[in-house]
Amino acid sequence: MTMLFGIPLQAFFGQLLIGLINGSFYAMLSLGLAVIFGMLRVINFAHGAFYMLGAFASFLLLRYAGLGYWPALILVPIIVGVIGAFVERSMLSWLYKVDHLYGLLFTFGLALFLEGTFRYFYGSSGQPYAPPAQLTGAVNLGFMFLPIYRGWVVAVSLVVCIGTWLLIEKTKLGSYLRASTENPTLVQAFGVNVPLLLTFTYGLGVALAAFAGVLAAPVYQVSPLMGSNLIIVVFAVVVVGGMGSIMGAIVTGYMLGVAEGLTKVFYPEASNIVIFVIMAIVLLIRPAGLFGRDA
Repeated sequence: MTMLFGIPLQAFFGQLLIGLINGSFYAMLSLGLAVIFGMLRVINFAHGAFYMLGAFASFLLLRYAGLGYWPALILVPIIVGVIGAFVERSMLSWLYKVDHLYGLLFTFGLALFLEGTFRYFYGSSGQPYAPPAQLTGAVNLGFMFLPIYRGWVVAVSLVVCIGTWLLIEKTKLGSYLRASTENPTLVQAFGVNVPLLLTFTYGLGVALAAFAGVLAAPVYQVSPLMGSNLIIVVFAVVVVGGMGSIMGAIVTGYMLGVAEGLTKVFYPEASNIVIFVIMAIVLLIRPAGLFGRDA
């Protein structure tokens, strides 16, 4: 049996793949958090709940409307994004001019409300969601078998993350968004509807979380607790990458996912804490995060 660092090669690459899959979800979720914090200066504690809502929306569309994975992949981010835009415009927007703690408390309460509602109707046990027939099976790469759906998750998450970065950094809309965070009064004086931009930003952030939820539904069971189990790790990813840094969220998400996966190979006992150990080390060396800017 081929060995690498004393570990069977197939086991090593298997854990590397698991790390990449987890990193894909970390990257997409932390990207949405970074977009919202970078533009609105709101720590969106409801992000995990919107991720769960995306998974449940795909499950409910299949059960009650007969719409499978592919329509859900398009419809669910739009639906959840519209819900997020409504939340921002009707409730969250009133908290921008007060202490940031109020926004954190509001989104925390919203997360508890959404999680509690789905626990009431569906319980805490997970609901299965089958992957589409086109993405079932596995490919023999010689050194390991690659499940097609998991490869799809890694590939499409990369495309979405890079596409979002290009939207924020390289387009006219992105320049308006970035300018609105620096000097909203000046931007509004030029005729730009800043409140609408902020609503769009929050909707985009939660749509990314919902998209990740649809991708996660066939990998993990659809459960009301799936968001709360992940959000603390995602916050750690955002802190390591740098609060509000788009590229930092993407790179750090994949990097920490791989670090977590490889830790399960070499030192399994530390796999649950390795991300937080890395976060502590990074903050000691660079308090603004790897890609963040010092205040």
